[in-house]
Amino acid sequence: MEELVVAVSGINAVDNPGPGLGVIRSLKEDQELNVKALGLAYDAMEPGIYLDWLVDKSYIMPYPSSDEEDYLARLGYIKESSGLEVVVPTLDAELPLFIKGEARLRQTGIKTFLPTWEQFELRSKQRLLELAPRLGLSIPPTEQVTSYQELLSALDRVGFPAMVKGLFYKAYRVHTYAEAEHAFQKIVEEWGYPVLVQKVVQGEEVNVVGVGDGEGGSLGHMAIKKLWITSLGKIWTGVTIKNELLLEATYKFLKQIGWRGAFELECITDGERIYLIEINPRFPAWIYFATGAGINLPARLVRAAIGANVERHSDYQAGKLYIRYTYDLVTDMTTFQKVVTKGES
Repeated sequence: MEELVVAVSGINAVDNPGPGLGVIRSLKEDQELNVKALGLAYDAMEPGIYLDWLVDKSYIMPYPSSDEEDYLARLGYIKESSGLEVVVPTLDAELPLFIKGEARLRQTGIKTFLPTWEQFELRSKQRLLELAPRLGLSIPPTEQVTSYQELLSALDRVGFPAMVKGLFYKAYRVHTYAEAEHAFQKIVEEWGYPVLVQKVVQGEEVNVVGVGDGEGGSLGHMAIKKLWITSLGKIWTGVTIKNELLLEATYKFLKQIGWRGAFELECITDGERIYLIEINPRFPAWIYFATGAGINLPARLVRAAIGANVERHSDYQAGKLYIRYTYDLVTDMTTFQKVVTKGES
């Protein structure tokens, strides 16, 4: 296959890492795709910019919250200058822009493989209350509030610790009324009402990552259990598992919703029940775990985007161990200066 130019966002490999470098590493391992990887960054200090053995070229993007025309124009410039063919957005804040702009991007020759807007709205925590039972999963006790007084009443019923969540973004674990009020105010200021108050359930964190074909089928998926997480709640060590209830819920999710593109089901199990906590409409930061276990989901997504043949198996061994590690890089200031002055490296 001729060189395929793919842009990937989320190359901020810091203490709260984005999925981008795991996606690019996976794409590079599919030698038949022959990918030239472009990194889409939002800050000149994002580490992925400087990993030139992995990221072939990087571009600074306007923030997704900025003018839509500016954002799409920047992608148009990247297409003209580097021959961009496929974009894999990996950050929550970008997805509304890419989903709504998918038709325009396609007209310019830029392909994506994303959920529809209706499917994207399923990640609303409010909608999960209806969806979870259909998948055979449970939901922790959850209340919707629109005022400070309702917040206090909900906390009295739910108890501490609790999660205070926005419908689409942001979630804070709180242990006191003061912490809850602070979290409530931050979410309302940024995202508005309503706000959800959810009981914290104790148990093991189990997740599924996969790609839906948009027609009710799977292009591959894998389940894991988190063994060790950081203070920010990010996985540091994990293991592949075969939980039949969790995998059956994944099949139901894909069949009932017809999900298209990447997804992650975040759950907690107490040994008897599995609680659905969140549905992420993108790859997680630990996406290379699936590639290392034999299911290269980023490559399958890109193949689906360009209409190429795609493997569909979900064959993996339980007991495969994942360990994240840090890495040190020393370089000079040349790349940084280019990024700051020219917006690209």
